[in-house]
Amino acid sequence: MSTKTVFVTVGTTKFDELINTVTDHRTLQALKRNGYTSMILQIGNGSFVVEPSDVLEITSYKFKPDIGPDMINSDLIISHGGAGSIMQALDYGKPLLVVINEKLMNNHQCELAEKLCEERYLYYTTCENLWNCIENLDFSLLNSVKVDNSKKICKQIEYFLKI
Repeated sequence: MSTKTVFVTVGTTKFDELINTVTDHRTLQALKRNGYTSMILQIGNGSFVVEPSDVLEITSYKFKPDIGPDMINSDLIISHGGAGSIMQALDYGKPLLVVINEKLMNNHQCELAEKLCEERYLYYTTCENLWNCIENLDFSLLNSVKVDNSKKICKQIEYFLKI
């Protein structure tokens, strides 16, 4: 039997709402229906405690010096909307679903995710709609970022953020 892994990252922040949503039974069932067998959670400053699951194998950690290997070895990345996490996931050419933290001021994550979604580099959603996106989105339709496109995307982000 083949294995498919989803990697979830909140970066250095606390985004327990995402971790709780992605480990909700509905979300786990949607992932299982799409062939995923395991999940790795990078929970940052969150307080999540791994509960045994009869749906997917779930492991977690707070921080690692480099989450790149977890991204490289995953089949899907679910990430918070931080620019660093988005760029790293795109550099590895993995399907990416960004979950916006609507509680952040000015909702800047949404604007960045919208722009990259328009370019078909990723999909984005909120915690409330996460399971539905996993159930219904076709991640094979996303553009894979090549190394030469990263500079173009960085320029778009810099322009967007007016750096």
